[in-house]
Amino acid sequence: MERLKTGDRIECSYAGTRFNGTYITSREGKAVIKLDSGYNIGVGSDTCRFMERPDPVGRPEISTTQNDSLPPLSIISTGGTIASRIDYRTGAVTSQFDADDILRAIPGLSGIARYRTTQLYTILSENMTPAIWQELAAAVYKEIKNGATGVIVTHGTDTMSYSSAAVSFMVDTPVPVIFVGSQRSADRPSSDNTMNALCSATAAVSPLGEVAVVMHASTSDDRCAIHRATRVRKMHTSRRDAFQSIGIAPLGYVDYPSLDIHLSPGAVRRGSREPAISPVLDESCRLLYFYPGMPPSALPETGEVHGLVLAGTGLGHVSTDWIPALKTLVDDGTIIMMTSQCLNGRVCDRVYDTGRDLLKIGVIEGADTLPEVALVKMMWVLGNEKDPEKQRLLFSSSIKGECMRRSLHGL
Repeated sequence: MERLKTGDRIECSYAGTRFNGTYITSREGKAVIKLDSGYNIGVGSDTCRFMERPDPVGRPEISTTQNDSLPPLSIISTGGTIASRIDYRTGAVTSQFDADDILRAIPGLSGIARYRTTQLYTILSENMTPAIWQELAAAVYKEIKNGATGVIVTHGTDTMSYSSAAVSFMVDTPVPVIFVGSQRSADRPSSDNTMNALCSATAAVSPLGEVAVVMHASTSDDRCAIHRATRVRKMHTSRRDAFQSIGIAPLGYVDYPSLDIHLSPGAVRRGSREPAISPVLDESCRLLYFYPGMPPSALPETGEVHGLVLAGTGLGHVSTDWIPALKTLVDDGTIIMMTSQCLNGRVCDRVYDTGRDLLKIGVIEGADTLPEVALVKMMWVLGNEKDPEKQRLLFSSSIKGECMRRSLHGL
């Protein structure tokens, strides 16, 4: 094995079957091989046979000339894999993010628009923070003011629904702002990065006029769904159609590979708003999921937070043991909003005694707002409105489509 180098072509065997592939590295007595199918496997080092050492050559040249007659789009990267490319010598997924790199990775984009790019961050999405949301909102607003026909934000999928909701509240946009990611990295045959990217660019030049998430609508490569940023949630850890609209139908679809787009009548249209930004967030807010037997001591201390979102059971309930502690928090000035863990349906605290007690002490009903969206909304409201009565009015209102006047049957 000492003679093998990264990038060598080798033959190896596994379970009695011979394979050809590219040697990546050796780990714990196993050779890590990238098969010609694109998958990585580990095999016994003693089963590998050197075949050839290719001369170092560049990737095939793909034209990256941009067409000035096409509409201008801006792409802001926060570290998602959708524009990554593979080093086939090492098998590593590497973020490459100038316009030429993107067009080389996904050449079909050049027929939809011309692009300018900004690499804001290169982080895993679980490392997102409210401070980064504010920077992202400012970057999106800047691109809109600079004349972008639409903005695409590439983002890791795990917390994309938080970030898209945050930007939706902070930025009034007259153009599409499309969040897009990739469930499967670009080195996998089942990668969704190319289709998601092409569909997101199509949505970004469409008549849409709001913040949305564009991802696979099914496990097949047939179409992407366009989800409202404040009504979408990642519902599966790994499926390509992990993202679903909750409580409403998607805003539309982009067919693939035709890239025909179909927008619903309820989607906000391009030019409906003047561009504006309200980027202040009050980070002194918390989200707490109630569970049976959860002690009142799990609640924050008096004065510890300015706002608290509760994800209660059913219609929006917590244990009656919590009522005195919650009243103390409300009396001290903490804003408390009740949402439901059920996701579908809406909070109604007028049915059972516990709910009536919650309303009596001043807990606000969150209607059908998703718990994580309610958290982002609370940060935004408390950051931008200081009058308590106006705050309560905003919490009870739909600002960016985050809550509906009535729940739709079957959703």
